[in-house]
Amino acid sequence: MRAVVVTEPGGVDALEVVDRPAPEPGPGEVLITVAAAGVNRADLLQRQGMYDPPPGATDILGLECSGEIAAVGEGVTDFPLGTQVCALLSGGGYAEQVVVPAGQVANVPRGISLLEAGGLMEVASTVWSNVFMMGKLKSGDTVLFHGGSSGIGTMGIQLAKAFGATVVTTVGTDAKADFCRDLGADLVINYRESDFVEVMREHDLAADVILDIIGAKYLESNIAALATAGRLVVIGMQGGVKGELNLGRLLAKRAAVMATSLRARPSSEKSAIVSAMVAQVWPLVADGSVRPIVHATLPIEQVRDAHQVLEDSSHSGKVLLTF
Repeated sequence: MRAVVVTEPGGVDALEVVDRPAPEPGPGEVLITVAAAGVNRADLLQRQGMYDPPPGATDILGLECSGEIAAVGEGVTDFPLGTQVCALLSGGGYAEQVVVPAGQVANVPRGISLLEAGGLMEVASTVWSNVFMMGKLKSGDTVLFHGGSSGIGTMGIQLAKAFGATVVTTVGTDAKADFCRDLGADLVINYRESDFVEVMREHDLAADVILDIIGAKYLESNIAALATAGRLVVIGMQGGVKGELNLGRLLAKRAAVMATSLRARPSSEKSAIVSAMVAQVWPLVADGSVRPIVHATLPIEQVRDAHQVLEDSSHSGKVLLTF
């Protein structure tokens, strides 16, 4: 089968389409013939040698995919052959076939195509586990998403609005600001032009939950933007890994800082997240309240171009690879 690997860490030229033996499902696993795979910023970090696969995972890139069940391992009864599914992966999505534990697989929700589903599982699972399960966002709360036009941001805006929250987000261009407003964001702040803490104060807003992809660079500002008993959930470190935390300010707000990673969790935890997320999110996808936002679809042979789109931050929504 065709698959994408990195022989030596580096730029987009480090990505190679190679031939690999097709995998076979073991007990509790399914084999998926891949239709589409989502491109995520974590894939860029892996390509650069900064985010190694967890122990035992394939070196083939790709953390989510959609496709059809081609075979099942012992003990799997929920997925008849040919079922259209999407999956949360530890790796292997950039390939014509992938093996994944059955608990990390879900039927493609009604209302979207098999192709669109290729960019759904990673963002939906990330937002649900971090904003709702850990951050405990509820109706009437205010949530701040950094990078509102990203795959995670576009999913987060829609889900938070569907559950009755006020949504604030930061973006880097006016075009992306308009895009996020169209998705339902209540306040959109261009971080190149304004300080998001000041703008939120001007609008008498403080965040009950912040989902942060920046890390150290935004740590002090994020704490300032939190409401009393607010929760800061850090899932990325684009702005560095070391920052100074004012514990006094944190104590005064009775606030919490959490940092999480989805990929390295054991399959049992991922399966629990997928199960909870599907129960809450799939009905919203089916009725059109939430939809996957696809910026571009490229064949696997153009994987370098797909990574370049994310590096340039020129996208709004997901970039998908197809087979």
